[in-house]
Formats: sequence, C-alpha cells, structure tokens
Amino acid sequence: MHTMMAHVIPPLRTRFIAAVFTFIALWGCALSITRYSIPEEMEEGSFVANLATDLGLDVRSLVQRSAKLDVIHSKNYLDINKETGELLIREKIDRESICMTKTTSCFLKMDVILENPIRIFNIELEIMDINDNAPVFRRRTMHLDISEATPPGERFSLTNAVDADVGANSIKTYYLSESKYFNIDIQTGSDGSKYVDLVLNGHLDREEHAVHNLILTAVDGGVPPRSGTASIVINVLDINDNAPLFSQPVFSLNVSENSAAGTVVMTLNATDLDEGTNAQLIYSYTLYTSEKTQELFSLDPNSGEIKVKGVIDYEESQSFEMHIQAQDGGANPKSGHCKVTVFVTDLNDNYPEVTIKSVKSALTEDVSVGTLIAVVSVSDRDSGDNGKVELTLNGQEYLPFLLNKSSDGYFELLVSKPLDREIISKYDITLRVTDKGSPPLSENETITLEILDVNDNAPAFSQSFYTIHVVENNQPGALLTSLSAFDPDLNENQYLVYFIMEKVIVNTSMSMLFSINPENGDLYALKTFDYEREREFLFHIEARDSGVPPLSSNVTVHIIILDQNDNTPLIVSPWRAQGSVVEEVIPRSTDKGHLITKVIAIDADSEQNARVTYQLLQISDTTLFSLDQYNGEIRTTRMFSYRDPRQQRLVIVAKDNGDPALSATVTIKISTVEHVMSFSETTELPLEYDFFTDLNLYLVIGLGAVSFLLLITILVIIVLKCQKPKPKAMKMPPPNRNSVISRNSMISQRSSTIADSTLISSDAYWYSLFLAETRKGQVVVRQPIIPKGAGYFVSSIPRSIGPSETTDSRASTLEYSK
Repeated sequence: MHTMMAHVIPPLRTRFIAAVFTFIALWGCALSITRYSIPEEMEEGSFVANLATDLGLDVRSLVQRSAKLDVIHSKNYLDINKETGELLIREKIDRESICMTKTTSCFLKMDVILENPIRIFNIELEIMDINDNAPVFRRRTMHLDISEATPPGERFSLTNAVDADVGANSIKTYYLSESKYFNIDIQTGSDGSKYVDLVLNGHLDREEHAVHNLILTAVDGGVPPRSGTASIVINVLDINDNAPLFSQPVFSLNVSENSAAGTVVMTLNATDLDEGTNAQLIYSYTLYTSEKTQELFSLDPNSGEIKVKGVIDYEESQSFEMHIQAQDGGANPKSGHCKVTVFVTDLNDNYPEVTIKSVKSALTEDVSVGTLIAVVSVSDRDSGDNGKVELTLNGQEYLPFLLNKSSDGYFELLVSKPLDREIISKYDITLRVTDKGSPPLSENETITLEILDVNDNAPAFSQSFYTIHVVENNQPGALLTSLSAFDPDLNENQYLVYFIMEKVIVNTSMSMLFSINPENGDLYALKTFDYEREREFLFHIEARDSGVPPLSSNVTVHIIILDQNDNTPLIVSPWRAQGSVVEEVIPRSTDKGHLITKVIAIDADSEQNARVTYQLLQISDTTLFSLDQYNGEIRTTRMFSYRDPRQQRLVIVAKDNGDPALSATVTIKISTVEHVMSFSETTELPLEYDFFTDLNLYLVIGLGAVSFLLLITILVIIVLKCQKPKPKAMKMPPPNRNSVISRNSMISQRSSTIADSTLISSDAYWYSLFLAETRKGQVVVRQPIIPKGAGYFVSSIPRSIGPSETTDSRASTLEYSK
C-alpha cells in the first residue's frame, strides 16, 4: 500500500506546480490596462475602439483564440466584432444608472480574454456625462401663508431643484416670475449645489391682493440648457385693519300700523373688508335708542334684520328712531354706525262686526216661502268711508234665501224658494260684511241651517216590471230574487215594508205560493212548481214606508215556470197490462211493407223534453221488421218464409229529447198464422184504458175525504157567522198521469185490433186513429179531434155497439181534461 502512494504523489505535485506557474504568467500579462472614454447615450452599434490594433493582436487570432469580453459588475453594454477587431456599443449606456453617486468620473471595467494560450487584457471605459436630464423640483407646488402685517425683507425658504447630471450639466441658477412684492436670493452650498430663498420686498394688503401665484424656474449649465419649474402659491393672512361700513348713514322707511309681529321692516347690511372673525359683524342698538322703540322692534344681532315686535298704533306714535352699530369680531374690534327712521302709515284697521239674533238652526222642508230664519245686525268702529258697511249673502244666486233690510244696520234672513231635503239636507249660509275703506276690510259669519225631513217621497223600485224564471221542481223556500225599493226620505219615512198584494188564482192565494221578506224584499217560493200544471204567475208587490201618512208604490212580478224533463214517456198504444207482453197475430201471407202495429208514446213535458223518438231495443230477426223512429210504425220488410219462426219478439224503446233523456219500453210478441178469423160485419174494436189502479183509487178516496172535511168546516163557519151559505162546487182532483193503464178487455188470438194514435203537440190536441183489421179486409176508422187543455187522462166508458161474433169487449177512448 505504501508503494502505491509513493507512485501517486509525485504526479499530483507536478500538476500543482504547473498550474501555479501558469497563473503567474497570466497575471503578468493582465497587469497592463487600456482606457477609453465615450459619452453616454451612444446609439447601438457605435464604434468605440479597434481592440486588435490597440492590443497588438492579429484579427484572425480573435476567432482562433475564441476572444470574449467579460464586463465586471455590470451589464454587457459592449461587444467585440471578431472579424474586424472593433469594440462596438451593444446597448445604450445611461451614466446615471451605472454611477448612482454624483461623482464626476464614471468607469465601466471589463476584460478581454483569449485562449490557447490564455491571455487577459484589462480595459477601463470612462462614461462621460451629457446634459440629458432637466432639473426637477421635489414639490411641484409650494404653499406659503404670509400675514399682511409681515415687514419687508422677511425671507422664506423654498424647496430646491435636483439634476441627475453632474458638473456643468447640473443646476446653475434660479429665476422667479415677475412680482413687485417678492424676489429670490440664490445660495451655493459647500458641494456646489444651489439653494434659493424667497424675499418679501414690500407691504402686503390682503384686501387688495389676497393670493399671489409665482413661478420658480431652475436652469442647468448644459448646452443647450434644460430647466424645470415649480408653482409658489402665497396666501396673504388677514389682520383686523378695516372697520365695518354701512351703505348709508341714515335710512328712512314706512311701516303700516297693526303690522303683524314678525313682519320684516328692513335688513341692515354693513360690510367689512377683512375676513374670518375680523369680518363677522354683530348688530346692536346704541344708548341713543329709546326703550319704547326697542320694545316695538327687534334687531337680529347676526343678520341685522329689523322686525316688528309689538303692536304699532298710528294713534299713539307716528315715527320711531333707531341708532344701530355694527361691530366686528377682531382682537381689537372696530365698529360702524347708522340711524334708522321708521314712519307709521295709518290704515283701516278696524274690521266690521256681524251680530246674529233670533236664529233658527232647523226648518222642515215644507215651510212656506218668506219664513224668517234670523235677524242680523252689522257695525264698524271706524269713521267716514272706513265705517260704512255692506252686508251680502255669499252665493245668493244659488241659495233659496235672501236678505231684507228692515232698518238701519238690521237685516232679515228669509226663505225665498221651496226647500227640498232630498236635494240639500244642510246649508252653511255665509254672511259677509265689508267696509268701504282702502283697502276694504270684511268679516264673515256662517249660519248652519239643517233641513228636517217630511214624508214627501214614495218608495221607488229600480224596475217597473220584474220577470223571474223558475225551473220546475224547485225546492220549497228557495230564494227567487231580491226586490229592493229606495226611499230618499229619512228615519221612519225611509223604513220600508214589502208585502205581496193579495190575488187569488184558481182558488189559490198568491201568499200561499210565494213569500216576501218584509224587511229586505227577498222573494221566496213556498211550494214546488210543476210546469205541466202551472206555467206562469202575475202578481204585484208593494213597498210601503213608515211615514205618517205612509206612501207606497208597487211593482209587477211575472213568474215564468221553466220546463224540466221530469216526465217519462208513456206508451198508450199498443195497450198492455202492467208488466205484460203485447201480442199481435198476423197471417204469414202478409206482404212486404204491411203495417203490423203503431207504437204511440206521450210525454207530459213540453218542447224538446216532449219530443219522442222510437228505437228497436231487441228484435229476433232484423231482416223481417222495421220501425219508423218518428211515428212508431212497425212494418214488415219482406214476406214470411217457411224458415221464419212462427213467433217473433220485439222490444221497442220510446225516448224523449230531454237532458238527461227519459224512456219507456214495450215488448210485442208477433204470432203468424195461416188464416185469420173474419167478422160478419165491419165493427169497431176500440181499446179500453183504465187509469185507476189501486194507488190511484187510494189517492182519489183520500182527496175526496179531505175535500169533504174542508166543505164541512166551511159550512160550520158560515153557520156560526149566521150568514147564508154559498154553494161551493167540489172539484175532483186530477188523476195521476203517471199511473199505469190497466186493460179491461181481452183481445182474441184469432183477431187483432190496432190502436193508431199520434201525438201532434203536448199542448195542442190528440190525434187518434183506430184501425180495425178483419179477416175480410174491412176497415173502420174513428178520428175524434180533441181541444187544447192543460193535461190528459184516460177513462173507460161502456161500448155502445154490440160485440162481434168472436169476442165481447168494451171500447176505450182518450179524453182531455179542460
């Protein structure tokens, strides 16, 4: 191991010794320094020097030896052109940014380094200053406050200007703009810098010139010279050297007597040329002003405003004198004086007076024209024209009153036109009395007159005729409408009572059908109305006030009952017992289009609710029969064949056109036979209808019992009153049109009788056609024409014609109740 170290140490020591000798050689080569001088702000690419020539180098060696420029402690402002060996400006050089301190010399140090072998050349580049900076004041505006009492010769220091340049390019002198009050004194410091003082030359007067604006200019010594400016603003401070001054020493003015307190007489305005507290003035009375004057007039110490303070009466004093001073607020206050003379002007200062006697505060509206309301007297304490007065009534052309002069200074207030409380219920009568002074004075007096009501207006309805529509089947007690009348009178003359004027229709009083609330006129229905029984009502309602005597008026009320689809169509032909099937027998040889039967249904409603149409609900063979939906005729659509069953079943529905629609059905069983039994003669086979089922019978018995009891009661009352009894016809109650019709006769299976009836109109007449078809083909037609009526019923009567040879039956007819 020691052997290896012995071999390594000698090579290391040899290298260290070689490096030391190389550094010593290079240091010796770099001891020589080359200096150049250039001005600052040279353009880029400007020529500085030829380094190859100055350093004795071959231009070609600059490239070969990799020449480079190393600037010490600064940016690289320079560069070497290796092709020509020239030193060039790479970037503009600002001397003030390189040399911050204000020294006359400024150097930029750099090294030129060559390799192979290494060689270093020291270069110093001196940057010479040029006049590229103008003087600048640290404060562009300087403010100075100088009292106007400052003596001439006083000095004031000013902020000096600075210049980044050095030497001759630095600040050389200062200039001040022209002024007769100020100049400057320039001082030079130990470092050569210039300082300036402002010197006061004369006496300042703030009232003449309050602010002085000067311009201070600093100029350097460069060529051409540069300059900078600053403003000097001098505020002259005030001293109390001026006394207050009034615009004139004596003021004269007029004031009317009885001027209201607070009335401005005049405003004094003294002026002081000073400012601040030296110009703040205080006004006051001097000792020469009497106490009486000070009691009548007030003086505002700040504004100098003179106002009326007491009552000024011309009869007591015709003029006043005030001696007033204005004093400023300076340390040594100064004052000014003036005299104010006030002359009092006489006025018409006494108002006329109105006195009302024997006044009435209320009158009824029916008083006669000429009625006395009040006695009025007028007076005025003034004399001459100021004491002459005139009394007028404001708005007399619109009022039903007038003034009548009864004697000197006295007037009567009378009613001149008829009064109507409903037009005007209260009057505010204004009496105006005016004197003839200049200007005239006037006084008003108001009399409030209330007009009392009398019952002179009858109630009035908003309409003379009321039409009210009521849908049938209404609830008893339903509100129909509200009938209200208006009465412009007051109190009990205005309180209205409503009632129905009694009227009997078909032994029925209106008060049993309708009721009216006597207080508010609400009209109610007391029963449920049926359009099929009663269509309309016409009666009168009276409104009566509570006056003495009472007044009333009436209005006509027309109640129209509107139809409701509440009746189911009733099938009257072909007739069948309740729940039974209608059987019809026809020969199988019947031709196409043969009328088998005709379904007739009636509906007690009206218009669309009574319009009945017919439909096939069920049919055993749709190809064999047809039904006319309007007249209910059932006809064959083809001839019978041997395949057709001998019995056919049809279900017919009769439906009205109401909303919702109501309907009834009938089932018809049609049997076909080879031959039909014939009658020996043409006979009429009417059907018999019977409305009297068990329910109807009970109803008739009940109604008869009630009617009998009512008749007995009436007879008893008549006997008790010893009056001659009056005969009273009993009216049988109408039968129930919704009861089921029962059949009392039987129809033979070998013959058929077809009732053919068509309802033309519910409120026109019945049209009935009875067609009897016999085996011989003989036909008997019966066609009665029925007059109009309010309803119908079916009754059974015995047949007058004897029965046929095949059956014994009774005829039935359809009758109309009148």
